[in-house]
Amino acid sequence: MHLILIVTKHLTEVCVFHWPHRKLRISPIVEKIVKKSIRMKYCSTRGKESGLAFRDVLFAGYAKDGGLYMPESIPTLTPDELESWSSCSYRELVYNITRKFIDQREIPNEDLQEIVSSCYKRFSIPEVVQIKKLGDGLNIVELFYGVTLAFKDLALSIVGEFLNYFLKKSKDHVTVLVGTSGDTGSAAIESVRGKDSMDIVVLLPQGRCTKIQELQMTAVIEDNVHVFCVDGNSDELDEPIKRVFLEESFVAEHRLICINSINWGRILAQIPHYFYIYYQLCQSIGDSVEVVVPTGAAGNITGGTIAMKMGLPIHLVTSVTLNDIVARTFQDGNFSVKDSVVPSLASAMDIQIPYNVERLLYLSSDGNTVEVGKLMTSFEENGKVAVPDNLLNTLKNYIKDCLVVHDDEITEVMKKVMEDHKYILCPHTATAVAYHYAKKSTYPRGIIATASPAKFPEAVTKAGGVPVTKGIDHLESLPTQFECMAKGQDWYVMLKNKIKAISSKRKG
Repeated sequence: MHLILIVTKHLTEVCVFHWPHRKLRISPIVEKIVKKSIRMKYCSTRGKESGLAFRDVLFAGYAKDGGLYMPESIPTLTPDELESWSSCSYRELVYNITRKFIDQREIPNEDLQEIVSSCYKRFSIPEVVQIKKLGDGLNIVELFYGVTLAFKDLALSIVGEFLNYFLKKSKDHVTVLVGTSGDTGSAAIESVRGKDSMDIVVLLPQGRCTKIQELQMTAVIEDNVHVFCVDGNSDELDEPIKRVFLEESFVAEHRLICINSINWGRILAQIPHYFYIYYQLCQSIGDSVEVVVPTGAAGNITGGTIAMKMGLPIHLVTSVTLNDIVARTFQDGNFSVKDSVVPSLASAMDIQIPYNVERLLYLSSDGNTVEVGKLMTSFEENGKVAVPDNLLNTLKNYIKDCLVVHDDEITEVMKKVMEDHKYILCPHTATAVAYHYAKKSTYPRGIIATASPAKFPEAVTKAGGVPVTKGIDHLESLPTQFECMAKGQDWYVMLKNKIKAISSKRKG
């Protein structure tokens, strides 16, 4: 038998043919050789994995040591690049930035251009993103023109295309696990629905997100979509998912991946809108712009922090609900869990364990995985850890300030903006506008609007407004399909059984 070795310049095409004609297979030896030539590599924030390719981390959940994946180094822009990108469209910025983090050996230029071109086709405006300048420095950055009317569509649309790109090449199948506090689940479902290469299992906190948010998940009836309504909060439903991902053999057997913001692809896809905001609002290239970011699990603001490390001259500030672990961490280094989650009008921000703080610690420590590993192990064992002063000071250089916003303030801000500007905010965006009213800036300021007010009719009504129905009025009439996870049931076992059933069906 003759062996013909064919090594192409693209990692996805590395293969071995046995002669005479037999089915091709990936050669682990050759794949390892080619991976060594890839310039952009990834590692775990806790240090036990390194030298990974983009594809490796895209198809992973938590790292094998419990950490999260990050680039081993952050690419920086030259002054010429920062200047030349200023005339780019949003899609062009997405291409330029993802190109920096994905080696051409994994996705060639033409393929990446096609992915970026196709991923936003279902958005309702050609620009993808737009900024409403309401006056008095109130610049609302509308990131909600995707199918589910939330900013999660921006990231998950392209993550779904990345996954499908690699799966088509390998002719493989994966099962996606998602825990959601509101918007992530529906955006994830839309990114993979109907695709033969993927099934998706979503856990949502029943009664803790709006009826519209629930219907955007439970009213999707597709063979590859599986939804659980969980009698618990978003932190509680994340626990069985994390337990499953810590079982390496089970994850490998059933080809499990996660596209919550623990997935690096999600973070990568959230970097471009900071560049877009900057170029739209800066007075001249090199001048500073401030961005106010409503924050829950801290994935979005992690994208902004990476943009800063790339050389983008922005200042980041953030707003949170009464679930203020992010504020306490950023301001005082008090990274600690409270006894319970307090439900708020901004439900997607009601998070007690913002897992992307780990990535922010990695960035603040300049990639010191030993230090990050010790801090996160202590946090997981004790429910709290004090961020050392050296890391805290660096963290404060990235994220300058944070405001805790109560429900009554959310309502008042929504009411004020309606009266003053005839503009309706979603409650999450209202927390960021509350920051705008509370604290002045010497720089042009962009306020990230994370969702359409159409998703939150109860909050709009409470503020004295008329609920927006565009894009959601059809949901009430649709049939629904879901399963329940009740208190007292073993959610971990139920999740594993669902995964096994999906795998069995696919094999059958």
